Amino acid sequence: YRFKKNLKKHFGPGSNYWKNYKSRAKYRKIKDWRGIIQGPWIHQNIIDTIKNINKNKNISGGNKVHESDGFCAALPFFLYKNSFKNLKKIISLVCTSKISIKYGLAKFYLIDLALKKNKNPINTFVRKYKNDSYFKEVVKDIQLVKKIRSKPHNNMVKKLGISCRYPGTFNSSIHAIIKSKTYKEAVLKTIRAGGCNCSRSNFIGSYFSALHGLSAIPSNWISKCFHSDKILSIGK
Repeated sequence: YRFKKNLKKHFGPGSNYWKNYKSRAKYRKIKDWRGIIQGPWIHQNIIDTIKNINKNKNISGGNKVHESDGFCAALPFFLYKNSFKNLKKIISLVCTSKISIKYGLAKFYLIDLALKKNKNPINTFVRKYKNDSYFKEVVKDIQLVKKIRSKPHNNMVKKLGISCRYPGTFNSSIHAIIKSKTYKEAVLKTIRAGGCNCSRSNFIGSYFSALHGLSAIPSNWISKCFHSDKILSIGK
């Protein structure tokens, strides 16, 4: 209940996100209309979720598109509880498509391996789930990305997926991870590649900070983030 209430408060009617969403209709006929609306931007999953909450639907997540918002919603819960229990349910608060849930869970399994200080979480995931029917497509995608590891990241993002949708956003994230050694290197690669780089950076950043700890994140980056002091105090 609290999650849905806060979702409506921060992204629904009355918020800048919703205001900009409503402004889109004015510029649809203009070729470069996306550049006119200078954020903040709201994903289709969130739009559908807000509408479903207003209709008092028990399962509020949208299923029209395969975006990564469900992963973002469930990440704090996963890190706080250190458990996979109820993750599907939490993801479904925002997105209910099978693809969104599957790739979102794959991210959590990779982050879990990183938290356990596995030397190579991605390779371990592939070995562990290569014969698993549920993660069959995910493993196949990772293997494809590994084959083009040497290719320039900017070019591969355009090929693998530059938008916020799965599986492209997952595959482009994996490419950034396997081409980088540090949190900073991976995130900067992702920013420079453009597109919906926030959808990729939230997973990439989580992965590297899980693998290398808080010190992996540049301190001057943290200091520039709103509420960073409050977030850091929770972990103390």
